[in-house]
Amino acid sequence: MIRQFVVAERERLSLIEGFAVPAAFTHPLAALLRQRIVILDGAMGTMVQRHKFTEEQFRGSRFARHPAKSLKGNLELLQLTQPEVIEEIHQQYLEAGADVIETNTFSATTIGQHDFLFAGESQSGRKDEAFFERVVNDPELVALAQEMNLAAAKFARKAADEVAHKTGSPRFVAGALGPLPVTASLSPDVNDPSFRAVTFDQIRRAYAEQARALIKGGVDVLLVETIFDTLNAKAAIFAIDEVFAELGRKVPVLISGTITDLSGRTLTGQTVGAFLTSVLHAQPLVVGLNCALGPAEMRPHVEEMARLAPCFTSAYPNAGLPDPLSETGFPETPESMAPQLRDWARNGWLNLVGGCCGTTPDHIRAIAAAVREFPPRIIPTETAECPNDELATPASR
Repeated sequence: MIRQFVVAERERLSLIEGFAVPAAFTHPLAALLRQRIVILDGAMGTMVQRHKFTEEQFRGSRFARHPAKSLKGNLELLQLTQPEVIEEIHQQYLEAGADVIETNTFSATTIGQHDFLFAGESQSGRKDEAFFERVVNDPELVALAQEMNLAAAKFARKAADEVAHKTGSPRFVAGALGPLPVTASLSPDVNDPSFRAVTFDQIRRAYAEQARALIKGGVDVLLVETIFDTLNAKAAIFAIDEVFAELGRKVPVLISGTITDLSGRTLTGQTVGAFLTSVLHAQPLVVGLNCALGPAEMRPHVEEMARLAPCFTSAYPNAGLPDPLSETGFPETPESMAPQLRDWARNGWLNLVGGCCGTTPDHIRAIAAAVREFPPRIIPTETAECPNDELATPASR
C-alpha cells in the first residue's frame, strides 16, 4: 500500500513542469506520515533501570579492568556489554505498536562519553577547548564511540526487520543524536560569561562520527533530539550534511527541540517559533518537541508547533514531571497519559507521537490505541517552504 502510494504520487508530480521530487519523498516513512499518525517508541533509560544493573554488569568482561572510576549508568555501553537487553527492549516497543524505534545512542559521541571513558585531565584546571580537543581526537574514545553507534544501529535494525517480517508492516529505525554535556552557546562558569568550553568544530566532529556510524549501521532516518542549545544542533546538522556528501547518499532528518520551562522557551531562550525558524534550513522531514515536560505542560507548545511548522511534526513528552516516589520516576501512567495525547490527535496536532522519560511499552501501546482513529495532522499550507513536503507545489520551491 505504501509503495503504491509513493509510486502514484511520484508519477503525478512528475507531470508538473519544473517540479523536482524531494529526496525524502522516496522514503516510505514520508508516505506513512501522510496516511496516519505514526508511533514512536518510548524511553530506553526507564526500561534499562528495571534491570538494576550493577557496576560489574555495566562493565561486562570487556571493560572489567577499564581504569574508569565508574561505568555504572553508561547506557550506551550496554550495546557492547549487555546487547541482548537492548535488543529485548527494542522488541518490546515494536510489539507494543511502535512504527519507529530509536537507537540506544543518546550520548554515544566522544564528547558525550568523555565523563565515563576519557582518562585525561584538564591542564587549565577546568574543561576548556584544549581539553575537548584532546577528547575528540582520542583514538580509543573515537573508536569506542563509532563501535557503540554501529552496534546500536545493527541491533535496532535487526529487531525492526524481524517484526516487520512477522507482521507485514514496515518498521523504521531512527539513529538518535542526543544533546551533549557542554554547550556552544552558554558559559558553564557564571563568573566568566564569555567562556566557552567547546567549539563548534569540536561538536561538529563528534556528531559526524556518530552520524557516519549510524548510517553505516543501517538506520532509516537520523533524529537530532532533545535540543536545548540550537547552536549545538546546527553543528550536528552541518556534520550530517558533510557525512551525506562523504557517503554519497542521504537519509531523512528529524529534529526535536526541548522546551525547558513553562515560559515556552529552550534553555538558550528560544521560543517554539524561533527554534523552528533556526532549523528549517536543514530541510527536515519532521520537526517537533520532546522531553523536560509532561503532556499537560507541553500541550500549548505542541499546539504552537502544529500551527507553525510547514512540515510534519512530532511530540514525545515525558510521563509527567519527575516524581521520585513513582515506579518509573515519573507520575503519568499509561491510563492517564494516553487520553491527553488522544486529545492532541483529535485536535489535528500530530504526525509522529511517542514518549520520552518515564514511558514504557505499556505507555506506547496505550498511546497507539488512543490516537488510532484520528487522521494525521495536515500541513498548514501547500505553498509553505517545506522541501520535504512531497505534495508541495512548484511555487513553494
